[in-house]
Amino acid sequence: MAGRGRATGLSLTSWVLFAGSGPVAKAVMGTGWSPAAVTAVRIALAAVVLVPGVALVRPWALRFRGSDVWLVLGYGVLGVAGVQLCFFVAVDRVPVGVAMVLVNLAPALVALWVRVVRRERLPALVWAGTALGVAGLALVARIWQGGRLDALGIAAGVGAAVCSAGYFLLGERGAGRHDSVGLTAVGLAIGAVVVGAVSPPWTVAPASITATATLGSLHVPVWLALLVLAVAGTVLPYLAGLRALRDLPSALASVLALVEPLVAAGLAWWWLGETLGATQLVGAAVLLAGAVLVQVAGSRTPPGARDPALTTSQPDARGPARRAA
Repeated sequence: MAGRGRATGLSLTSWVLFAGSGPVAKAVMGTGWSPAAVTAVRIALAAVVLVPGVALVRPWALRFRGSDVWLVLGYGVLGVAGVQLCFFVAVDRVPVGVAMVLVNLAPALVALWVRVVRRERLPALVWAGTALGVAGLALVARIWQGGRLDALGIAAGVGAAVCSAGYFLLGERGAGRHDSVGLTAVGLAIGAVVVGAVSPPWTVAPASITATATLGSLHVPVWLALLVLAVAGTVLPYLAGLRALRDLPSALASVLALVEPLVAAGLAWWWLGETLGATQLVGAAVLLAGAVLVQVAGSRTPPGARDPALTTSQPDARGPARRAA
């Protein structure tokens, strides 16, 4: 129980940090940057910050077996590149709050995967909480007013949700087999290559790096905003989130991500002047109630209810044996 409490705290910290990336990225895009360029520079900077340090301090964490190639590639392509690129396209075309709630359709996708593909039984409260979460998302996004929202932005948000579900499912399995710091570093490196192929960071005009981004009354140079995105909005939340997945099942961890749109909407109101209406605030409350229900269900889940493939101890290539998630 103590391990799950610590993992819950790490997961919440991860999503609060991720939540701040939306408004900061939108402020950078307000200076003329494209979503692809912001994503490419953000992930490339994050990889440059993390990979060399891991290579020096714990090189064994960067070594993977051939059988893990698809796991690592999937984590980097979906969990890093796909989520970030689709999300920033959505943020560029719809309000941050709407983009955030669309991304957080992921818990419903994860729950369906666990039930249909893994054939694991989930407590009724998990389904009830997930249903409340989806209902809350629909209210916040005001899907009945779809004509007033950009279709490509909505599609990108749903694409980010699919990639986010991949992040949870692949991250849960990877965290149980590998060092979380090493997997994060390799995932960021793969993500940087994928997004860099779409929008090479070196094609960014030098003048745009010194432009000024505006966050409410705060005016910062774009290069500083990008550095904050790379460290506080990418490296730290990925490390915390992946470590949390060692002690939290993906179906429960994904629902904790529902706090992200609430924090992001608050920051978007504070920094960008984007507000939520009364219906959207009700939706936020419903969404939060769903998250609480799933956490209550998680606290009642027996430790042996998880996939046995994820509960075996496996040694690292050069590090000590660890207990898997």
